[in-house]
Amino acid sequence: MRTKHVAGLAVALLLLAGCTKTISGTPTAEQWNPTEVAGLPITTGPSGERPGVPPAHVSVQGTDNGPIDRLAADAVDDVQAYWGKVLPGYRPVIYVSSFDSRSSTGSLCGQSTKGLVNAFYCGNDDSIAWDRGVLLPTLAHDFGDMSVVAVLAHELGHAVQTRLGAAGASSIVREQQADCYAGSYFRYVAEGHSPRFQISTGPGLNDILSTLFFIRDTPGTSAASPDAHGTAFDRVTAFQLGFGDGVPRCESIDAAEVNRRVTPAEDGPSGPSLAVSDPAALHDLQTTIKSAFGTPVAPFTTDSACVGRYAVGFCPSDNSVALNLARLSEISGDFAAFGEIVSRAALSVQHARGLPLTGLVAAQRTACLTGLWAGSIVPSHHQALELSPGDLDEAVAELLADDSLIAADQAGAAVPSGFARVDAFRAGYAAANTGTAGVAACLTDSHW
Repeated sequence: MRTKHVAGLAVALLLLAGCTKTISGTPTAEQWNPTEVAGLPITTGPSGERPGVPPAHVSVQGTDNGPIDRLAADAVDDVQAYWGKVLPGYRPVIYVSSFDSRSSTGSLCGQSTKGLVNAFYCGNDDSIAWDRGVLLPTLAHDFGDMSVVAVLAHELGHAVQTRLGAAGASSIVREQQADCYAGSYFRYVAEGHSPRFQISTGPGLNDILSTLFFIRDTPGTSAASPDAHGTAFDRVTAFQLGFGDGVPRCESIDAAEVNRRVTPAEDGPSGPSLAVSDPAALHDLQTTIKSAFGTPVAPFTTDSACVGRYAVGFCPSDNSVALNLARLSEISGDFAAFGEIVSRAALSVQHARGLPLTGLVAAQRTACLTGLWAGSIVPSHHQALELSPGDLDEAVAELLADDSLIAADQAGAAVPSGFARVDAFRAGYAAANTGTAGVAACLTDSHW
């Protein structure tokens, strides 16, 4: 986040380079419900391979026949079985290969696999390959086995593009479509149609969104880069579009849509974070809140008991937002800290309309309104504060954290699904940038 005269924040994380028919089930991404994920109930059951399912019969070149390669082969088999149902005449990729980036001496798709920590689809020979030495074990360890499935579902999305003749699109559009295709496959799994895999719509999908955060482009990477894959916000958005709206929605992703999510500040380096204790920054924050919500701003105070155990709280008795500056300063990232403040101001908006301030519906409205504010400060809107590289990725990280207030009610109770939290935030962000009716887009009863 930045003022008009101050460079924005930087977050450094690992970058990994890297005629349809519908299946049963009706995605409902636009029908929000804090106890559902795109129309499916939030579940907390197991995620991973179903017990007792025999290994897939997939010929993997270079395999060590270890557990990672078996998981990857099973993923390739299941994802391609899905596409065989969705795309009549879909043909499997010709070659499937495994390599160990730590010791490999060979090459695939014209590049050495020594040190190649990656998974990829190669259109030159219609093949898919993965690193069993570093990449897939790291993903499985950090995010669970279904993260491996997600990465390979993305790569097979590129195979789908080849079969559909989707050539000539920019890298960022191709990658967004592939993330979307992966989301459509995970809908199939979440609905229980996969004979091989299962995933919970609560913790299971949260892990998949965390995987997309992990493999995002470094903040500041140009969306026009020939290798651009997208920010965490881009990648999560595309995945959710596929999960909620299905394959036809993926095919409709184009440069114009992607560009609407890209801010000029995403291109180029970032600077220092804004200090949440800076009076000038807090004044600018109040200015942007008023502009976004179109209502008088609840005053900020630092001497109220309404904060409780949190860094910030809303006090309905005097319509104020109470700040604990010491705790706010401990939050990682300026956008995350300012976003928590905005979330409490969003409760003021709801309070002014006589809406309940506790409960999951209030929490989800809060996430939407915070997204509306974020969408209102893209650089093209020329506000006192502006989004800078990494800010929306910070939003994703915050929304996936169970202790964030961005999608929480007055008591701090959060929407139980990270997927649903992000979805509501995205809806608000989109409303600010597509001419939708501002605050009403988050408060209309039909959404909830």
